[in-house]
Amino acid sequence: MATAERLVTCPPDTTLETLLATPEGHTIMSCLQCGTCAGACPYGEHMEYPPRQVINMLWRGMLQEVIASGSLLRCVACYACMSKCPRGIRLTDVLLPLVKEQTLATLTELPGELQKSLENMSRYGNPMGESPRKRAAWTASAGVPVPLIAQAGRPVDVLWFVECYSSFYARGQAVSKATAKLFAALGADFAILGNDEKCAGECGQMTWESGLFESLSEYNVKLLSKYKFGRIVTGDAHAYNAFHRRYPLAEKGWEVEHTVEYLAQRLDELKPKLMKPRDAVVTYHDNCCLGRGMGCFDAPRTLLQAIPGVKLVEMAHCRENSLCCGGGGGGMWLDTYYKSKDMERLSERRVKEAAAAGASVLAVACPYELSRFEDAVKTLGYDKQLVVRDVVELLAESLEG
Repeated sequence: MATAERLVTCPPDTTLETLLATPEGHTIMSCLQCGTCAGACPYGEHMEYPPRQVINMLWRGMLQEVIASGSLLRCVACYACMSKCPRGIRLTDVLLPLVKEQTLATLTELPGELQKSLENMSRYGNPMGESPRKRAAWTASAGVPVPLIAQAGRPVDVLWFVECYSSFYARGQAVSKATAKLFAALGADFAILGNDEKCAGECGQMTWESGLFESLSEYNVKLLSKYKFGRIVTGDAHAYNAFHRRYPLAEKGWEVEHTVEYLAQRLDELKPKLMKPRDAVVTYHDNCCLGRGMGCFDAPRTLLQAIPGVKLVEMAHCRENSLCCGGGGGGMWLDTYYKSKDMERLSERRVKEAAAAGASVLAVACPYELSRFEDAVKTLGYDKQLVVRDVVELLAESLEG
């Protein structure tokens, strides 16, 4: 795999005032005003200024009206607008975050849950406000050894970046334990950063706290630079997205893979170990960052189809047209705000599609989606017919022994 070349090429100090002088700004000026982006946006009908109109107001020098409206609080950074744009304008990566940054700076009152999460990321290195000393506590009950790279005293092939929800949140910890068992079954030479790791900061960037993202990314790059490893592997789609789009990993010669990519590349070795059948109809939810953002659609499906007894079905919206779970761009901490605006929860919309497809298992590859979809399953009363599992959980459950 090639090194993780940064996909966002605008200078890091780009502002709304300097944007139009950059190559990306020139592309923005070529906007057709076709409205495709607004039509693709899952919350477009709730935005006073959907992406097309943001560009129009930028042209007219009237962006202050967009900023003052708070309209982009409804943006969940799902890459739908960017993936559909016929001009290839990097809306999700460049223009919208810059407008959001100004929105945040001018809001008189930030939604409480979002503000608290951002404060926690800054103070504790995780959005939950958990003690950093507890980040690696889950490894004690993993069932297999999970080495710390600081204690290994040697280079490793896989440096596993676990991330926050997979370290502190109970359902996320279950996925981490499943991942560790799969690594052990493959004989992978891996280690984790442990308590020294901090949030990759993707939501700091996507929720307009650029200073927070810079602080976290600089810390993590400095930490990673202390060790020798063959590749970085993470099961968090948002961290994976940040590493590829914003982190200067290519300059370090570092490779980055999502867990499903890493496992799919070793399927010939893994498949003979998948002995326990799972009699289930499974549908896979394409995560926005991993799917539309990075083009990873086949790897998770290939892994699911390798599990004996699994029948894979597709939802009405899948692959590039997948619906968002609503957790990106700060949406993870804006559900109360969205409810106050009478906005349908995107997670519930997606669970209805999974049930309509006849699935008994909704498979995911991002820790945000576990809690969002499990809550939606209960809210909608589908808990007797549908369960939510990470792809690696399903694989680990099928391991022999």
